[in-house]
Amino acid sequence: MTARLQNRRDTAANWTSNNPTLAAGEIGYETDTTKFKIGDGATAWSSLAYAYAAGATGPAGATGPTGATGPVGATGPVGATGATGPAGATGPTGPTGPTGATGATGPTGAGGVDAINAQTGTTYTLVLADKDSLVTASNAAAITVTIPPASSVAYAVGDLVNVIQKGAGQVTFAQGSGVTIRSTGATATAPKLRAQYSSATCIYEGSDIWYVVGDIA
Repeated sequence: MTARLQNRRDTAANWTSNNPTLAAGEIGYETDTTKFKIGDGATAWSSLAYAYAAGATGPAGATGPTGATGPVGATGPVGATGATGPAGATGPTGPTGPTGATGATGPTGAGGVDAINAQTGTTYTLVLADKDSLVTASNAAAITVTIPPASSVAYAVGDLVNVIQKGAGQVTFAQGSGVTIRSTGATATAPKLRAQYSSATCIYEGSDIWYVVGDIA
């Protein structure tokens, strides 16, 4: 069998970092520089001289002639479409078209309230006769106006009742049994008129739901 001899070897940085002392005649090879040192048994690696130094780089030879241009390769695939650019400025507005024919006149709307129901007590529950009418609440003390359920007063969907606070006593709207009031008031289900001569309209949506809109506190 053929014998194989291998010298100690490592990178220049590792040789310097470890800084061993080679035995006399022992070769240490730098794998990244191809330089080597020969030990004397006493001198550490960093103090040993290299066994040889690379000679200076010779001058570059003359540039040879340019070879013939090869054939053009196949065209590569088309890249993805770029993002859409910003929209251009809006063009000038075109001329106004001719005015169309006037439509038929609609039916005349309802007139004023049917009647005025003057209340002077501190409590009052709306009745069917108050539909499309005005209830005035006049008392120096606070007044509660209750909206009754459909089971006791048969209001129709869309019916309106107007209420005005005629006196100094503040009017509060209260929900009858099963009634839901909706408003923008601070107490949405128990809205209050803001001040004397403030007014509100109670609008029936159906299913015992009423909207109270107007000058609400």
